[in-house]
Amino acid sequence: MVQPPDQPPQGGYGVPQNPPPPSHPQQPQQPYGYPQTPPPQGPPAPGPGYGYPPQQQPPAQPGPYTQPGPYGQPQQPGPYAQPGPYNPASQAGYGYPQSQYAGAPTPPPVGGGGGSKNPFKGRPAMVAGAAVAALLVVGGAVFAVTSLGDDGEKKPVAKESTGPSEDDKPSDAPSAPVNQGDGSGDGGEDLDISDLNADREDGEAKVLWYKSAPDAPGSGAGAPGLWVTDKVAVKPAYKQLFAYNVGDGDPAWDPIEFPGKICAVTPQKTSDDRAVVAYQKSTAKNADCDQLQQIDLNTGDKGWSAQLEKGDLFDSAHSVSLAVAGDTLVVGRSQSGTAYDIDTGKKLFDKKTYGQSCYPSGFTGGARLVVVSSCAVTTDKEHDEVQELDPRTGKAKWTRKIPKGWKVENAYSVDPLVLYLTNEEENTWNISTFKADGSTRSQVDSDASFAPDCDGGILTGNLAGCTGVASDANTLYLPTEKKDGTNEIVALNLATGKEKWRVKSPSADAVMEPLRTEGGKLIVYVEPSDAGGQVVSFPTTGGKPAATKLLQMPASAAAIEGSFYAKAVDYLDGRFYISSTLLSGADEAKEKLMLAYGK
Repeated sequence: MVQPPDQPPQGGYGVPQNPPPPSHPQQPQQPYGYPQTPPPQGPPAPGPGYGYPPQQQPPAQPGPYTQPGPYGQPQQPGPYAQPGPYNPASQAGYGYPQSQYAGAPTPPPVGGGGGSKNPFKGRPAMVAGAAVAALLVVGGAVFAVTSLGDDGEKKPVAKESTGPSEDDKPSDAPSAPVNQGDGSGDGGEDLDISDLNADREDGEAKVLWYKSAPDAPGSGAGAPGLWVTDKVAVKPAYKQLFAYNVGDGDPAWDPIEFPGKICAVTPQKTSDDRAVVAYQKSTAKNADCDQLQQIDLNTGDKGWSAQLEKGDLFDSAHSVSLAVAGDTLVVGRSQSGTAYDIDTGKKLFDKKTYGQSCYPSGFTGGARLVVVSSCAVTTDKEHDEVQELDPRTGKAKWTRKIPKGWKVENAYSVDPLVLYLTNEEENTWNISTFKADGSTRSQVDSDASFAPDCDGGILTGNLAGCTGVASDANTLYLPTEKKDGTNEIVALNLATGKEKWRVKSPSADAVMEPLRTEGGKLIVYVEPSDAGGQVVSFPTTGGKPAATKLLQMPASAAAIEGSFYAKAVDYLDGRFYISSTLLSGADEAKEKLMLAYGK
């Protein structure tokens, strides 16, 4: 890579020193997790048993970074494809499924909003490597940039059902004919998990329990998020919260029903196992997502509740995002954010327009509270700014101005802060790591083509909406695109941006994604192929790390495991959980909601 110059290049602040490479004329490819060849036209014949066939190949859809992603052009779309940075996800969040099981209709999209807002129009990004990287000077720092690729397909347009509800408060008793996820309710025959365990081989985990989904509108519904404690697994689905004992799947408490759809949830639980749900107070088409409810996940008891205040003109609460930093919950609207004490519900502060007409457009939490703001959007000085906020007062600890033309799309990590940015005009991308004071620490410099799964990013206000990404204090772990049926995970040095090591999938015909790091190990989920999926770990020390198998899912359940095309997963205390994050609303059969595996 060219060394950073001491001064910005001629031609103005923020201009790359070298032009980015031209777009590659090859066919658009898609991220890992997809078959190498497209499926035949028309639905495949149903397979034996329960209405779930053997693993089917989903139809081609654009992947997470077929929008202006920093990543390579994968071969074909797959189950992990999600709306990209400039193609927002549904209000339900967590992406769209690419296909349902055989025989089921393709679900219409759900949520709010209209069509694509992606100025790249679905162009996938092609990593060209250090030899062809250009450099962007940002306030004395240098941004490495790489050309993006050709146009791909658009994502589905989000729609939602109508029909006002008379209720405006959550209820502890679901209304008929809602299926509570335990086999009751409408929707056809349920799945008998004894059949999934019938052919289980030695060394394979067993399916501990299975839950079907509640009835959803014909237009579909969201089922965002998943929280797992040492006692319960709690799953939102459409208008309800369900809780299951982690060992046997028995209901831990009665389902909670809300008067309108659940449209956002806190991405992580608190240290004392509480979470907050944002929901609509009716099912009316134009209902705001302005109701908040705290829930004790272990007991189902309701804590504080609140209603968001009306925002200023154009500051909509039709779609909101939730972020948690310590004891602070931030609810992001389209142009502002309101912070609450997550334990008491006391309002702490508002984050509104400041400075050069800057309004908050996305929040992310964790060990730090970070906000990205859009500034001077109606002028030729339009730019983004990044701030770290004091989570109790809302005061900015530091502010980092991003040069004109560059947009912050996603945060891969907040501690350390790692951001993914795009430049529409220059058709380029960048991944940068920042120091504690907001100055640049490093920029990714690798010839790999990465493929994490991200939702709408800044356009949904959910900066942290990426899965398949993990980090620790000094390393970022990213999955590569699928190639020849498999992929790799690359460890990147956050001090230098250089590659430290990479490791292949332990299965020659399956892809993998990082889940998290813990105890000096990288925990990874390997998707099913003919065999069941796996949870494995790799030592983070590098070299040529060997995989240690933590859990092997049974081959007898590989088909249903692989049919969770829009999903949330977790691995805790030796158990693996996989759940749907989108419901099609199909009436032909009960939809799957959740599977739990263990030894």
